[in-house]
Amino acid sequence: MIESFHRAWLAPGDFVWAEEVPTEGDSKIIIDLLTQTAYAYRGDVLVGAASVSSAKTGKVTPLGFWKVLEKRKEYRSKKYNNASMPFMQRIDEYGIALHGGVNPGFPASHGCVRMPMKFAEKLFGLTKVGTEVIIEG
Repeated sequence: MIESFHRAWLAPGDFVWAEEVPTEGDSKIIIDLLTQTAYAYRGDVLVGAASVSSAKTGKVTPLGFWKVLEKRKEYRSKKYNNASMPFMQRIDEYGIALHGGVNPGFPASHGCVRMPMKFAEKLFGLTKVGTEVIIEG
């Protein structure tokens, strides 16, 4: 669905999203920590990609296979000074989540995966509790 997408085209804060998203198939999110990129799929079709910001030095964005455990359009961090976490999708019991936020193009978070706000909003609409999230590095 995303014609001629190439990761190198995404500057910090940029994203691409398909004009049409398939209605069939499960959604899946893949986060690549090496390239600081998120990929959104519906079935086997890539429907979106964005630059992200994961954990800075000394913090951890956990690798592995996860599921979306909770979703909230508006949420505030219980750990980090009530920080805003719009379009929050929590993936573990410790508070690690995907959400909209500052996206400088390099690791800068306390462990969450921050993404461009409009991408986070579109991703929020694509997923449901139970959606698979793969974080690789």
